Amino acid sequence: MFSTMAFGIFDESITKYHIVDDVDQPFENPYPKDEIAHLLYRKNWIDTVQWHYEDIIRDPNIDPAAALVLKRKIDASNQDRTDLVEFIDSYFLNKYQSVEIKKDANINTESPAWAIDRLSILALKIYHMNEEATREDATSEHLEKCRAKLAVLREQKHDLSMAIDQLLSDIENGNKYMKVYKQMKMYNDAELNPVLRNQK
Repeated sequence: MFSTMAFGIFDESITKYHIVDDVDQPFENPYPKDEIAHLLYRKNWIDTVQWHYEDIIRDPNIDPAAALVLKRKIDASNQDRTDLVEFIDSYFLNKYQSVEIKKDANINTESPAWAIDRLSILALKIYHMNEEATREDATSEHLEKCRAKLAVLREQKHDLSMAIDQLLSDIENGNKYMKVYKQMKMYNDAELNPVLRNQK
């Protein structure tokens, strides 16, 4: 199943990141560029680094200048994340381009890649909640709460994985069709963001 393969790659990326556990560590993709695994690994690495950016920026004692630099990195990371989602959707559009769509086929509320994006974030939630659920310095109350949350996250993983695989099966069989809209984010565009436009 695609979701099992994808989650395994996400888990691999998260584990690799935490060997060094540094947002500034170099990135190396172990998968060939022409494979979907390459995009999935890159996608999750972006998510993993951003997860830790979000932790750092919430430090109440962070230097304001450092916080601004980090905010810019988070903005750039969000754009990279969106770009990767669109690349992944392009992969599926190309893969299923010759499928004969049935007359009663309908469109899904989200594209495959945006569902996969949620699976990538869920992999991070599971990893870090498992850390909290097994912390040796935590109280028994903390551990119990985190174990309960971890059980819910694992149930979500099961449900989301099934939904992704069903969606891909429906597209492959012509029961659903893909229609992808570019995000068209306006705040990064100097022509569309009035603040940036006025800087000219």
